[in-house]
Amino acid sequence: MRRREFIRLAGGAAAWPLAVRAQRPALPRIGSIVPFAVENTEAFGQGLREAGYVDGQNIVLDTRYHHDSLERIDEFARELVALKCSVILVGGPYAIRAVMKATSTIPIIGIDLESDPVANGWVKSLARPGGNFTGLFLDIPELSGKQIELLKNVVPTITSLAVLWDATVASLQFRATETAARSLGIKLEPFPIRNEEEIEDAVEHAAHDRVHGMIVLTSPLIYNQRSQIADIALKQHLPTISLFNTYPKIGGLMAYGPNLPSLFKRAASYVDRILSGANPGELPIERPTKFELVINLKTAKALGLVVPGQLQQLADELIE
Repeated sequence: MRRREFIRLAGGAAAWPLAVRAQRPALPRIGSIVPFAVENTEAFGQGLREAGYVDGQNIVLDTRYHHDSLERIDEFARELVALKCSVILVGGPYAIRAVMKATSTIPIIGIDLESDPVANGWVKSLARPGGNFTGLFLDIPELSGKQIELLKNVVPTITSLAVLWDATVASLQFRATETAARSLGIKLEPFPIRNEEEIEDAVEHAAHDRVHGMIVLTSPLIYNQRSQIADIALKQHLPTISLFNTYPKIGGLMAYGPNLPSLFKRAASYVDRILSGANPGELPIERPTKFELVINLKTAKALGLVVPGQLQQLADELIE
């Protein structure tokens, strides 16, 4: 063989592995849109690892943090769709709406405590969602009465309650809470908010109206401002209860609701099934099945309240 031909063949052999590498199929891309990097995203990552998925090895994780900017949510939704993600995880009603608007083909997994997916037209039914959407949603009506009863255990004299709620997304929650309060003979005073700037005035007005406590409903806005709400409520000597189990850990009095990180971890199983070939429209919408009661005894003492021993025994966590 001539030397020139050998060099040409050798060069072709050296280039061959590079060509093969270039032709390897891209790893599945898992997109997600969430407000901040908190325990929820960590739980989702843990769920993926337990299912056998490792970022950079057999999947690519592409997480976008919108920090409560609705404009960024829409922008991120379009970006993840343009990147041709294999599946997109979204937390909260704003992100769900944005991604569903951006794509009708890429599988979407939603986690939402505020919305009714059937009433919103996102799915045909809980058992068979149809389309490209599925996820985990809270059934709020069954929790509203329980929250009032728990707060009444600590404040037996309750006859009136304030409700702090996000008027942009939480009308379903508010109506359920209103119905539950009426059935228990409790007067309800609504304090709707639409942005962070309205929170302080709402909580202070509730305290000045001399209500006996306040129910803090959920939304991405309220979740991100839960520390502020807890601080103002304590300063105003106002007993509160929330769905977020992290709320008492930052100074709120009580919480009764689902473990939010566990929902994000559970969402990883949806990713696994979809990447294995399942149709998202045939994966049933799930409801949380486990609810946690968390009580901050230090806050109760600061409010001059005594938490009954029986209620303490029922609590999943006591903060002292």
